[in-house]
Amino acid sequence: MFRRSRVFAAALLATALAASGCSGGDAGEASSSKETDKVAYITAFGAVGRDSFVWVAKEKGYFAEAGIEVDIKKGAGNAPNLTALKSGQVQFASLDFTGAVIQAGKGEFTDWRAIAAVHQQTLVAVMTTKDTNITSPQGLAGKTMATGKGSVTELLFPAYAQLAGLDPKSVKIEGVQTTALNGLMTSRQVDALGTFLLSRGALAAASKKEVVVLPYSDYLRDLFGNAIITTPALIQKDKDLVTRFTDALLKGLQYTIDHPDEAAAILNKAEPTYPVASGVGEITAMKPYVPPAGDARIGYMDEQRVARTIAILQGSGLMPAGLTPADVVDFSFMKKS
Repeated sequence: MFRRSRVFAAALLATALAASGCSGGDAGEASSSKETDKVAYITAFGAVGRDSFVWVAKEKGYFAEAGIEVDIKKGAGNAPNLTALKSGQVQFASLDFTGAVIQAGKGEFTDWRAIAAVHQQTLVAVMTTKDTNITSPQGLAGKTMATGKGSVTELLFPAYAQLAGLDPKSVKIEGVQTTALNGLMTSRQVDALGTFLLSRGALAAASKKEVVVLPYSDYLRDLFGNAIITTPALIQKDKDLVTRFTDALLKGLQYTIDHPDEAAAILNKAEPTYPVASGVGEITAMKPYVPPAGDARIGYMDEQRVARTIAILQGSGLMPAGLTPADVVDFSFMKKS
């Protein structure tokens, strides 16, 4: 009787497998046959160390584990990246959060939401070489500083100068192409640069001089650096996709700052013209700015800090009143713990 029951059970199993059109091994394949989501992501600026984490997340299989296939595009700054997002060319982007808040506050680009922070502090800074004898913001009085034309560095300089006790009108600002900055400093056509502090190594290599860095975050402490953004429409349509993408990308960010040599090598594999040493230098310089304070999760954005950011920008006359934290951040993706 027991043998007959086993035979009957085996027959039922065989019938079930035949009906489903798969063997025992194929059942595993069927359970993982969910269609992969395809998205496009644009970096903050080109293919450099500070943006390497997206290539790391792809190379390490974090996106694949999340059921996502990512087409990585090289960005060119806030306005082009926001335009790419608005037009549907990409579904996710990295950019300077403060600059994007200013644009949203002025009504220029509003159809986006930050879903995670890359840098917990702004990375913009004044940079010069030691031979200029500029060692503090006050030393810029009567000097010429070059910045990327229309960049967040240029926009924030008046607020930075005022908080540092410097009359912003005492400094001549020259807006130029960002690629020209180091050359202008090296040839001493200007006295200082408004740039990203992660460029310190590149300026030191180009000028062959000791570099002095005056971070904006010394006075503008509440401002975030780069952030990851998407559209409210995609959040409403497929919040699960946004969550999976964010988690995978931040996993890549954590791995990047923990393993800068490997991350730089992965970036070099994707962008052979970018030296591994430069990638290691940028990632190492970026590392202190990535982890949130206390025990908050990587990527966390504090709502009160965002509110203070908006207040600073409004108080500096960079945008009118009216913008709220919920207008620029969806806080549901990055809980504190």
